[in-house]
Amino acid sequence: MTRPAILFCGLLLAAFAQAQNAHKEMPGHGAMHEEKQSHEAVGTVTKVDPGKARATISHGAVQTLKWPPMTMTFAVRDKALLEKLQPGRKIDFQFVRQGKDYVITGVK
Repeated sequence: MTRPAILFCGLLLAAFAQAQNAHKEMPGHGAMHEEKQSHEAVGTVTKVDPGKARATISHGAVQTLKWPPMTMTFAVRDKALLEKLQPGRKIDFQFVRQGKDYVITGVK
């Protein structure tokens, strides 16, 4: 391999590594950033599955994640919170991302 080809490959690899790091630091990207940030929403409980510790909620927009209103299922790891979730109940709730799940951490 010629010296210019080696130099080009090195620059290409450095640019790729820098792009990967920039992507992780963007708001809303990277698991570490999302797992630390708490989000708030207002919604109506549509379904509760106590056996799987999950609740489906039709919620309004979530500004911190730039989400539009939608219906989605959240994990509920605290049994005391699970008991507060009844289908048809309107709630204010807080949640965080943990791994692949969005987990409810508080309910008002």
